Amino acid sequence: MKTRQDLLAEFDPNGVGLVNAGLYGLPFGLEQARIVLIPMPWDVTVSYGHGTARGPEAILAASPQLDLHIPGIERAWELGLALDEADAETAARSRRLRSAAARIIQMLENGADATASHGALYAEINQACEEMSARLQRRAGELLDQGKVVGVLGGDHSTPLGLMRALAERHEQFGILQIDAHADLRDAYEGFAQSHAAIMFNALKIPQIHRLTQVGVRDICAAEAELAAGDERIRLFHDEEIQARRFDGESWRAQCERIVATLPDKVYISFDIDGLDPVLCPNTGTPVPGGLHFNEAIFLIEQVVRSGRTIIGFDLVEVNPAADGNEWDANVGARILYRMACLCGVSHDMLRLTKADLSGQKSGRK
Repeated sequence: MKTRQDLLAEFDPNGVGLVNAGLYGLPFGLEQARIVLIPMPWDVTVSYGHGTARGPEAILAASPQLDLHIPGIERAWELGLALDEADAETAARSRRLRSAAARIIQMLENGADATASHGALYAEINQACEEMSARLQRRAGELLDQGKVVGVLGGDHSTPLGLMRALAERHEQFGILQIDAHADLRDAYEGFAQSHAAIMFNALKIPQIHRLTQVGVRDICAAEAELAAGDERIRLFHDEEIQARRFDGESWRAQCERIVATLPDKVYISFDIDGLDPVLCPNTGTPVPGGLHFNEAIFLIEQVVRSGRTIIGFDLVEVNPAADGNEWDANVGARILYRMACLCGVSHDMLRLTKADLSGQKSGRK
């Protein structure tokens, strides 16, 4: 087996991206990679458009055509990224249960009470979701114990809960930076305890999560707004507030500094692609007008790193490939994922900033 140094010496980052190589055409396997991404092809409880279970394979397919240089990060590709093998059982179970969940959701949307007639199916789906999270928690734990930094590539937004739980077993305290069009603070939405709309409600049950900072939210129900206002752990930066401050002349840099100031030293980033302007992700399951531009989202994550905070894990979810084969959503997702992973590497001192770094030098916290 070739060593990491062998691969670094042999790989040409300026060459053609090989579709039969690893993620982004990189040569790293799990042994040589510093950051490992776990694909989670799961979208059982999505409440509107479905198809995000195909997100990981779509991003993998689009990734080799991405150029690997990042201004401000020296030899970013040397970080070493690898995609773990997808769990075939998870994918098969998602396909089977998605159609069943869709029938329940259709009944609910038509005003019928599905709990009386489909109680056993509800129980099966909820159990399957919990088992999916448990499998991820075990696999993430194995990789973390090998010294890897771990990210999740969804799938819908319910998928990363297992990684959050694995990190909580290894860190006394951390916060979540959530980029999202939705607050995801619903309790058992549509009767599904691990709905994509309940991921942050479930995350806040983890005692080690001391802060949830939400950015770009623009679809929120009254119960979620009440929960966010009443829980001191939650800081919600609504998209309307962000835009109003911009209209009043406040720079995005200044807004990012206020956002980052709410976070503790250790940060988990949960990136729902629908946090972006839907022009960048038109096929995502629940698109909402408004949102962040690509460079605004990247700049915010850069500010987390510049502040001296450490990104201990991350996810990218809700990337939905177009039915006609158009790779735009996957193309954008692949770029978000690469930049987020490399910035995570910088926060762990796996990569070095160049003198031309956009912000000057990474600064330690006082």
